[in-house]
Amino acid sequence: MKTRTLGKDFTVSAIGLGCMGMSHGYGQPRDKKEMTELLAQAVDFGYTFFDTAEVYGTPEDPHANETLLGEALKSFRNRIQIGTKFGIHFDMSSPATNKPIVPDARPETIRQSVEDSLKRLQTDHIDIYYQPRQDPAVPVEEVAGVMADLIQEGKILHWGLSEVDADTLRRAHAVCPVTAVQNRYSMMARWYEPMFPVLEELQVGLVAFSPMANGLLTARYDSHSHFEAGSDYRSVMPQFQKDGMEKNQELLQWIRELARLKGATPAQISLAWMICKKPWIVPIPGTTNVGRMKENGAAADIVLTADEVQRIDDTLDQLDMSDVFGGSPTVKD
Repeated sequence: MKTRTLGKDFTVSAIGLGCMGMSHGYGQPRDKKEMTELLAQAVDFGYTFFDTAEVYGTPEDPHANETLLGEALKSFRNRIQIGTKFGIHFDMSSPATNKPIVPDARPETIRQSVEDSLKRLQTDHIDIYYQPRQDPAVPVEEVAGVMADLIQEGKILHWGLSEVDADTLRRAHAVCPVTAVQNRYSMMARWYEPMFPVLEELQVGLVAFSPMANGLLTARYDSHSHFEAGSDYRSVMPQFQKDGMEKNQELLQWIRELARLKGATPAQISLAWMICKKPWIVPIPGTTNVGRMKENGAAADIVLTADEVQRIDDTLDQLDMSDVFGGSPTVKD
């Protein structure tokens, strides 16, 4: 697979693999043996960039995803890059399907988290370490200082922020250079595009999560699709509700036609659009299906011209579409 560079020197596969859904958020966790085989096949296919977090798991096994990756990828460790996240936990007392997020970025918490993640991932370093939500009790400058220390110690190689605005990024970057921002970004979620000039100015990459709007832009779901209540976030996402699906039919039909003209699938067009928009965008679609993994990875070879990307943007500006899931709420501990 083609590669691209995030920040100044973090080179990864042009498309990464989001691993959350193997253990968390999309119904019951998948079979470990099957996911271990899928991860090995992803490496063989050309993926080098794998995304996880210390909180991707179940109430019974809250760190399951890191443990899975640690075991499955240890024999490939010198060929791949792993990103994980610190500084949050879920409010498990909530009855919500998507539990509220409780931020905790105290230096002592970060220190414990990095040691625990290193053990679960069976590695001596984390390639990129993200703060996924801001903690109002801990200034981002203090977090950046801890990241600088961890880089100096060799425990992490790069760091990043998730779901942040330009001001927070600038403040953090001034203390310890940020390699990438991991933000929600798709044809349905473009609210971070005004930040692009700042990313270019600071030479910070964008790791795009939910690049297909949690799967809607694959055009494989309809109003009859079933999502497990209580454990599948999609069961409560606005784009998958009956009225949302009806509202999104024009969008999905347009994507199908665009894909047909390019000899691609809707999923591939969704990914190629952002890859061809900027050389420093790396989407990390998730999947638990080997065929989908290969399909997504092949999107790196689809070329859209600047004019084609602009025409897509112009059409997206005009299309009526539903609201899209914007993330779990953040609450105080």
